[in-house]
Amino acid sequence: MDAIAIRAAPAFTIKPRKSLSLSSLSLSRNQFSYTNNNSNNSRNSQKLVKVESRGSSRDDVAFDESAYEAERLRLDAKARNSMAETSEREIADHDDPRAWKWAIRKRVWDMMEAQNIAQFPRPVHHRIPNFVGSPAAANKARLSGLEVFRVGNCVKVNPDSPQKQVRFLTLNGGKKLLTPQPRLRTGFFSVLESHMLTPSTINEACTSVGVAKYGRPIGLDEKIKVDLIVIGSVAVDPKTGARLGKGEGFAELEYGMLRYMGAIDDSTPVVTSVHDQQLVDDIPVEKLLIHDVPVDIICTPTQVIFTNTPIPKPQGIYWDKLSPEKLGQIRILRELKSKIERETGEKLPCGPSEKLPPMAQRRR
Repeated sequence: MDAIAIRAAPAFTIKPRKSLSLSSLSLSRNQFSYTNNNSNNSRNSQKLVKVESRGSSRDDVAFDESAYEAERLRLDAKARNSMAETSEREIADHDDPRAWKWAIRKRVWDMMEAQNIAQFPRPVHHRIPNFVGSPAAANKARLSGLEVFRVGNCVKVNPDSPQKQVRFLTLNGGKKLLTPQPRLRTGFFSVLESHMLTPSTINEACTSVGVAKYGRPIGLDEKIKVDLIVIGSVAVDPKTGARLGKGEGFAELEYGMLRYMGAIDDSTPVVTSVHDQQLVDDIPVEKLLIHDVPVDIICTPTQVIFTNTPIPKPQGIYWDKLSPEKLGQIRILRELKSKIERETGEKLPCGPSEKLPPMAQRRR
């Protein structure tokens, strides 16, 4: 999603269209499956996760947890390797407009490893770091004590390890939890609510496997209002609210899609939880891209910071920043783009090409 454009560039946004039917984009509640995007090898696609309905209760289902987790880990490893190659190449090219982002990320990742302030999974490079003290940043003295959290009914939380306690506190507090499928691979978002769980399953439901196992998949036509967004970060500036993720751009895509759905607007607070050592003061606001998401509130293990960010929030999906390769890996975006083009009779723009991690190999 990083592109050669600054925030002053004109936006191509898509506003919610009530007449646009997107029910076909929702995954079946009774079946998740991975498919190969390569049409030449479509017959080799393998169903990795299967949920077969045996009745009206969600307790009467079978879920292949080991297959789901194995595929998730395999894809994550491929993505990290690709990001490592990309970062090395762009840092070496001093004229590359994205080099400064990778330089800050690397500095923070290196520091966290050197100071041993990161937990499993490690190394933290090319991840949202699972920082030491993440539960403290989520507790009632910090994030879950915020007024916007206490009064909110629906909270969108990223699926990364350091925000697991936020997901738990959301569900344990009787709120609706909206969590994106990792890298939007198996679909879009999943919704979980406390009545869908038992005391013995709520902790598992806060993991990536648990979200897929217990959550209800939704599509872009879902009528939902999100009261608070919790987002992971590699580095964040407490004075401006400027934020850097790990470099894949999925937080920006998720935000843009929620704007498209009408689920959020400019007033929806964006919160991040990080270690105090992830606070930086050298993110140049003038170099941020139009789709970069700023944060309103930062919660660390020791403090809560209200940034009063002056940075405008993205207004929708910026198709001219979305590469053909990224679009090719996210089915729901391809189908949305086709739907909009058919409805409007206009061809949507496409962003510059980029190198992405290869798709996982499928077996017969």
